Amino acid sequence: MEQHGRTHELLIKHYQRYPDLQIQDILKYIYQSAFGCEHLITDLNSAIDYINGESKDCDFNCENLIERLDGEYSRVPLSFLKSGLTAETFGKLFFKSAKNEPDGLSKLEEKIQVATKLVQENKLPFSSDEFEKAIKQWRNRGFSAIHHSDKFHKNYNPMYRVISNRYIPFLPLFSKIDRLLKEKKVVVAIDGGSASGKTTLSKMFEELYDCTVFHIDDFFLRPEQRTPERYEEIGGNIDRERFLKEILIPLSENKTINYRKFDCSTMTITPAVKIVPKKLIIIEGVYSMHTHFSKYYDYSVFLDVPTQLQKKRIEKRNFPQLAKRFFNEWIPLEEIYFEKMQVKKRCDISISISE
Repeated sequence: MEQHGRTHELLIKHYQRYPDLQIQDILKYIYQSAFGCEHLITDLNSAIDYINGESKDCDFNCENLIERLDGEYSRVPLSFLKSGLTAETFGKLFFKSAKNEPDGLSKLEEKIQVATKLVQENKLPFSSDEFEKAIKQWRNRGFSAIHHSDKFHKNYNPMYRVISNRYIPFLPLFSKIDRLLKEKKVVVAIDGGSASGKTTLSKMFEELYDCTVFHIDDFFLRPEQRTPERYEEIGGNIDRERFLKEILIPLSENKTINYRKFDCSTMTITPAVKIVPKKLIIIEGVYSMHTHFSKYYDYSVFLDVPTQLQKKRIEKRNFPQLAKRFFNEWIPLEEIYFEKMQVKKRCDISISISE
């Protein structure tokens, strides 16, 4: 029932936004909500080329209004290209959003039921007979992909791509990174509390960019460093000295990195692996915006996760005893660091995380 209510609300909003829409425009909305863009993707290069070509006719004076679909996707206008997002990055977002939806057909049928009821209640501007006839014909065609109506094209000039919602909160960030990369090598810090999605975001960067990623978690203190005096320091529970010496300073000097990771299972540091940094370098982890580090970054991101969502994620991914250590030991230390060093305020962008 909750899903039906959300479908009801979004279909009404869609009609209010586009009062001249036709039946096939409602069906297209429903189809994209259930299946996303899986039917449109052939290969990455074609997706990028198509965006490049279509962008030539794009009205870059329009606003970047993202339209939420009724599911895991949104319509992102091509006008996002004016904010700095490159056609290559946009194409990759589009390409990586395409996936097989095994439950797509059942989701589609549920949404059709809701739309049909809205038509019957005169909440959508179509006759029941016409709408049901259109649904029947569409079903007979195997619910093939559908185009916008001529009237919709004429009145609203739709120019967008259907993108997975997991990328949506980070579009301004990707746009900024694309702008910076046109000028120079870029080092980006991703900070935020435990379970805020820092590692997930760094993996997104790896999906979209040819980048190098370093993790703060590889620089935990060695046993001999774990003293009461050290833990009293703000951000004292990571090996700041080694991170500076082995990562940030060599990066600033364009040197090859000898990357040594702290192994929690043996409490030792692994042998060095030589890494030649690429044009985009991501530094990911709590304490990455420590005041000793921040001068080495070109851009910084804070992922702001609500307490209840953080708790839910930690309990889901950890055994109870380990989750207890997060709540009683590590998160309190993080909160002191965030407060004393004004981390969120010092970051270039703060992104609110939700489910």
